[in-house]
Amino acid sequence: MNVLELYSEAAKTAVGFFWKAGWAFVLGYSISAMIQAFVPKGKLTPYLGKKNLKSVSLATLFGAASSSCSFAALATTRSLVMKGANFIAAVSFMFASTNLVIELGILILIFLGWQFLVAELIGGLILISISSVLIIVTYPRKMLSEARDKLEKESESEETDFDWRKRIGSRSGWNLVGHNFVSDWKMVWEEILIGFTIAGFVAVFIPPWVWENIFITNTGNVPGWLVAVENALVAPFVAAATFIGSMGNIPLATVLSAEGVLFAGVIAFIYSDLMVPPLVMINAKYYGWKVAIYIAAIMYVSILTTALLLDTFFGMFGLTPESKREVENVTRFAIDYTFYMNVAAIVNEDGDTHEHGDGGLSVKRLIVLFIAAVLLIGIVVFFIKE
Repeated sequence: MNVLELYSEAAKTAVGFFWKAGWAFVLGYSISAMIQAFVPKGKLTPYLGKKNLKSVSLATLFGAASSSCSFAALATTRSLVMKGANFIAAVSFMFASTNLVIELGILILIFLGWQFLVAELIGGLILISISSVLIIVTYPRKMLSEARDKLEKESESEETDFDWRKRIGSRSGWNLVGHNFVSDWKMVWEEILIGFTIAGFVAVFIPPWVWENIFITNTGNVPGWLVAVENALVAPFVAAATFIGSMGNIPLATVLSAEGVLFAGVIAFIYSDLMVPPLVMINAKYYGWKVAIYIAAIMYVSILTTALLLDTFFGMFGLTPESKREVENVTRFAIDYTFYMNVAAIVNEDGDTHEHGDGGLSVKRLIVLFIAAVLLIGIVVFFIKE
């Protein structure tokens, strides 16, 4: 292929990722919007203040019922800490809200298969357990106390308690669902556009030898366990380098799997969405750099340990999914269940569309506009050459 053909193929692949995931976004964020509208946070927050299993369990449940936007997860975690949540429970919420949410699970099932979905769910609980133990063992009391003092100087207004029975039967309650849907989508659509586009271009333009130099993908005389360790060690750094959050990194995880990265590496990559530099910087803004680096270190050790435990566990039962799932099979256009699900999602999507942006052209917005233009031109070129 010449450069123009590669370009058009990359654009088609990126759009194929969007096509495959379209209905999943509408379904997932619709459910998330209803949970946010009808589940009062005030009922849960008072129970998150202690360093015990109950607090961690409730935080995990609360996180799984929240939006999967990485930025929203950090903001809500900060809110919980400000309202008195224990730091261990807050971190548990943060992991759960990006790894155990409905929409992410649907995407993983579509792109990577049921084994990865099961691993994501089981691993999410293992990840939270390991991180909780690590924080208990290493608890930096003075550092976290200073971070809480910093947060107490800030304030926020948020409705956290209400009668959910009255709200679910009211028009205003369902209008709030639509508002939440649009708000959540506005928070993530740029991240998703960037992530899916990068994945499409990486799938086409990056040759296999690049991945073979980053990951050990051809075992040869190297023991399988050592390959799994290397893949899991490297994957979080690859995830950090992409600057892609939780929803946008699933297509790229599919690319890695297609290029022969082992199960442990792909799982570690998926779990590393909160380690991208912008999110670490946000934590630094909230809690200070010491706490931000501490959280990142806890994440890295927990992710690595979880990925290797899952790899061992799935291997023992013969459930380890094969790498090299073809990207073409995921991104192809056909009159199949994806087509009908997308049509149904478009017909039934009902949100409060009267949302207003800030009206400004930030650097990120300019990047998004550029990417949209690149995709549009690439698709036009693809159809012309066909």
